Amino acid sequence: MVIKILLLVIFFAIMVGIGLYCRRNATDVNGFVLGGRAVGPWLTAFAYGTSYFSAVVFVGYAGQFGWKYGVAATWAGIGNALIGSFLAWSILGRRTRIMTQHLDSATMPDFFGKRFGAQSLQIGASIITFIFLIPYTASLYNGLSRLFGMAFNIDYSICVIVMAVLTGIYVIAGGYMATAINDFIQGLIMIIGIVAVIAAVLKSQGGFMAALDGMGHVTDETMTTTPGAFNSFFGPDPVNLLGVVLLTSLGTWGLPQMVQKFYAIRSEKSIETGTVISTIFAFLVAGGCYFLGGFGRLFADKINIEADGFDSVIPTMLSGLPDILIAIVVVLVLSASMSTLSSLVLTSSSTLTLDLIRDHIKKDISEKKQILIMRLLIVVFIVISVVIALIQYKSNVTFIAQLMGVSWGALAGAFLAPFLYGLYNKKTTAAACWVNFIFATVFMILNMLIRPSFPVLLQSPINAGAFCMIAGLLIVPVVSVFTRKPDDELVEDAFASYTKKVLVYQREALSDEVEEAE
Repeated sequence: MVIKILLLVIFFAIMVGIGLYCRRNATDVNGFVLGGRAVGPWLTAFAYGTSYFSAVVFVGYAGQFGWKYGVAATWAGIGNALIGSFLAWSILGRRTRIMTQHLDSATMPDFFGKRFGAQSLQIGASIITFIFLIPYTASLYNGLSRLFGMAFNIDYSICVIVMAVLTGIYVIAGGYMATAINDFIQGLIMIIGIVAVIAAVLKSQGGFMAALDGMGHVTDETMTTTPGAFNSFFGPDPVNLLGVVLLTSLGTWGLPQMVQKFYAIRSEKSIETGTVISTIFAFLVAGGCYFLGGFGRLFADKINIEADGFDSVIPTMLSGLPDILIAIVVVLVLSASMSTLSSLVLTSSSTLTLDLIRDHIKKDISEKKQILIMRLLIVVFIVISVVIALIQYKSNVTFIAQLMGVSWGALAGAFLAPFLYGLYNKKTTAAACWVNFIFATVFMILNMLIRPSFPVLLQSPINAGAFCMIAGLLIVPVVSVFTRKPDDELVEDAFASYTKKVLVYQREALSDEVEEAE
């Protein structure tokens, strides 16, 4: 117990200390929200990865999908690395950084408003962000209850409040730069922790080959009658597994808290380096989480899914580990949750302050007051998320749990296609963006309210969210054909950012290459 408490005290002290140290970088809006657009590749890559993977992934998704799909659940982690990280950085990273700086855009709703010349899009996107990020924020606390109960026998309410307060302190003090530096430290903890935990769990089952052989003997007639399905290449249910891969991987392309990481990166070289680092990080953390969860059924004699739910899988797997490893796991899950929480509340507060209050309610507000409002809103968002989390935990309000499930699908479904086409396609219209906003949010809300009326394949919020994202890639270009064309001058100005000539050092481009290009 002394080791566990000592590690937590050191961890919290470092997080708060960094927040106080970074106050000097948070004196204006650009510094508070984007770190002055001068964040290096390592910090940006780790900020992206730690915002991506929270306790929801480590405890919830890894346990649930590992139980359902066996070792094949690892595909979700591989998809997160290749689609959610490598392709996201390759396709969105550079263009996002260039165009958002050209448009002087600090948030995703602000990008929509300036790129398409429609303030209504900015307002609509900020409202969607606010509505669906709050329950998503609340869901981050869910994975902590069982782990803290197992490790400390501490009441869940105390865990939630302490985590929320300490996260709020360093985000309010240091803004994005404090978040990025802390994310880097938290990311290192996550990598070390997941590697150590996987090694220990597999060792407890006789090693990797013995554990894999054990999974080959697992049967579950409610899932499949095929022998050896749970240690097979694609698992017992490859169709629904594909839905998980798509939502958790492609979804990052449309999540405001993820895309805004590209706004802040420093340079071209940083994007190239960040792509590699982010991909490796995702392979290790996401791949490791789902791989670990894939062996959950080996502990079936200790788990009652009907009574305790899927969130009990991972804690049960870890309960027999040495105290030092349990302490590392607790810090790992805290790191994952606090990094994502900090990203979400900073995104929510900046969106509401810049896109609604500054641009549409009180336009002459000073930068000092904007930062003050953002800091106050961070407190408000954290308090709301804590209240929702505690209500759900104490009264088991299923409506809140369902709303958390559709948050990711609604946000990614609404924003992915408009943002992607906004970066690449000059013919995309504001009306097409609006149609996609409405389609995705209404579809996911209906999925929550009247789920049994949906086709069987789309009754899962995971599949419904993946469907909205893919449908948006068709809806936006089709609607753009039949709606009012965007203003030519507005579009050309936005895309001129890509053709602007810049001077670079010869280490970035050889002089003869430049002469040939000219």
